[in-house]
Amino acid sequence: MKDDKIQILLTNDDGIASPGLWAAAEALSTIGYVNVVAPREQASGAGRSLPATSDGVIRPESMTVGGREWTVYAVGGTPAQAVLHGVLEILPRKPDLVVSGINYGENVGTGVTISGTVGAALEAGALGIPGLAVSLQTDPRFHLSYSRAVDFSAAQHFTALFARLMLINHLPEDVDVLKVDIPSDATAVTPWTVTRLGRHRYYEPLPPRRASWEERAAVRFQTPASLEGLPEDSDIVTLVVKRLVSVTPLSLDLTARVDLKELEALLRKQPT
Repeated sequence: MKDDKIQILLTNDDGIASPGLWAAAEALSTIGYVNVVAPREQASGAGRSLPATSDGVIRPESMTVGGREWTVYAVGGTPAQAVLHGVLEILPRKPDLVVSGINYGENVGTGVTISGTVGAALEAGALGIPGLAVSLQTDPRFHLSYSRAVDFSAAQHFTALFARLMLINHLPEDVDVLKVDIPSDATAVTPWTVTRLGRHRYYEPLPPRRASWEERAAVRFQTPASLEGLPEDSDIVTLVVKRLVSVTPLSLDLTARVDLKELEALLRKQPT
């Protein structure tokens, strides 16, 4: 029975029909039973949000992956909500691992809290389940697409690699998620290295293009022209400059890394 096998919950933020999702499903199927529970619609930029406006409707669908039919579940909600519905309603038991991706586009720097890919993995971490978020660097014109021009083969390799490593080796207590970002030109033999989150906004916001506030429009984004001054061990430099696979440990503990007693003393200091 499938309940006896390793249970993997696979989701994404690009939606149930994304080729990146199905590339991950095929790669992970060699490891355990893959339960695909993903947003019904495109949900990029949803972060870890749980909006009350989501309908929560779950629709089983049939997809062909690797030459065989899969029953998958499309959820009316965000990536984080897909994880919740998967764990609470769909899977036969608590999964051993939650994988989110493979995303069209890298998720690096301080914008990772915006990412639905990372948000889904963080939601898993909050449930006490190891989370793996996998993103493939792609040209921005493909970010909201289902383009078949994007080659996911290297990303498939690293998705399976880190899924196996996480299932074999229990991560330290403060590591809730591994965030893996893969260069667009990577192959299966591209080296990987552990990195820190770059304290830098990678996707810089730009004003919408419109003549009036009454027009529908979205904030635009661009990648930075310069990466000067960023630490060599940051996820941004590792991916963009060194062209290595970046593996960043993330923690749900967002407490600032300061001496709490010193901070308290500063806050209690009376003006002279």
